[in-house]
Amino acid sequence: MSGAPTRIFIARLAGIAVFDPIGDQVGRVRDVVVTLRIGREPPRVLGLVIEVPGRRRIFLPMARVTSIDAGQVITTGLVNMRRFQQRPAETLVLGELLDRQATLQDSPVTVEDVAMEQLRTRDWAVTRLFVRRPGKGLRRRGEALTVDWDEVSGLSLVEEGQGAANLLATFEKLNAADLATVLHELSPKRRIEVASVLDDETLADVLEELPEDDQVEILGKLEQERAADILEAMEPDDAADLLGELPHQEAQKLLELMEPDEAAPLRRLLEYSDDSAGGMMTSDPVVLPPDATVAEALAQVRNPELSPALAAQVYVCRPPLETPTGKFLGIVHIQRLLREPPSTLVGGVVDRGIEPLRADVPLPAITHHLATYNLVAAPVVDDADHLIGAVTVDDVLDHLLPDDWREQDRSAMHISGGPDGP
Repeated sequence: MSGAPTRIFIARLAGIAVFDPIGDQVGRVRDVVVTLRIGREPPRVLGLVIEVPGRRRIFLPMARVTSIDAGQVITTGLVNMRRFQQRPAETLVLGELLDRQATLQDSPVTVEDVAMEQLRTRDWAVTRLFVRRPGKGLRRRGEALTVDWDEVSGLSLVEEGQGAANLLATFEKLNAADLATVLHELSPKRRIEVASVLDDETLADVLEELPEDDQVEILGKLEQERAADILEAMEPDDAADLLGELPHQEAQKLLELMEPDEAAPLRRLLEYSDDSAGGMMTSDPVVLPPDATVAEALAQVRNPELSPALAAQVYVCRPPLETPTGKFLGIVHIQRLLREPPSTLVGGVVDRGIEPLRADVPLPAITHHLATYNLVAAPVVDDADHLIGAVTVDDVLDHLLPDDWREQDRSAMHISGGPDGP
């Protein structure tokens, strides 16, 4: 986050203006949403509660905040205008943490402010507390001091209890695939309880790793507006696959509830057969114009939200750069980017020797293409040579493996060694 101070005290954010990238005011900050964790783990910051005109309060994920500086917040411009509804696993800092009683070194203290910082992972976490000890005498205020979150007790989730928030905190360090395995093995009732308290981004990641029956079950139990939010947070190809499993009327209703810019690529993906390049592709590969530099390309592929397969290539196109793009010019492989000076233009190092796939190419031809050119991803173009997406090797594997591959016993797969063990 460029221009962001290292540490931000949240009480000072109350009421400051929120702007979009072109300088138009979106609203004002009213609170910060965090999720508490078990033990001394610092809470993770999920986003901001913004009040927009009409006194409507909406949720702005931290991933869509580009800068907090000089008394203002700058966003990416992608703001969901649905009314904010607090979920069971969420805590409001200003509304619920300030003035809370806690314990510091066996002494009572009152929380007067809370500080958050951006970590190396680009996530935000609550790291410090501004607390005050009780005063002595009628007019004396107690000592005030700033301490680390883990020095204070009485604010985190407790180990006991079977609430979904506590179960979620127990599994918080699992990656999406392992958390999906845990979720799949729960009873249907418990599965829905845990899914309902996951934040949108995490639930979207987990749904992508679950069998289709579980995906449909969980999405069907959510309120439709939240279901639409989850689809927006999923990778477009995975979201389109899930919509394809729903009854037509239900899928159309969810598409109507989504933001138009988010729904448009899903509508395009749904036009293609499931086992074609168009049906398997993602519509969000890394796309740059020919006058972009190698330094800009490397900055794009460093995005931790990109899968390794998508980060392995940059697709060079004429504007517009959103799919469907202008004319597709070629690929620049990450190995080539790493060998070139940062100031080199990507248009000068394009690999034009690999033909892109057409949207109607079937699965066997896709696998042959990836194997022939030793690729982990391949561009997909329409009849006018506009880039419309990219097929990655993980998408191909999903279609090659048996439908129940996620449910097979991992111990039988010899993941950590050969057929005879390590």
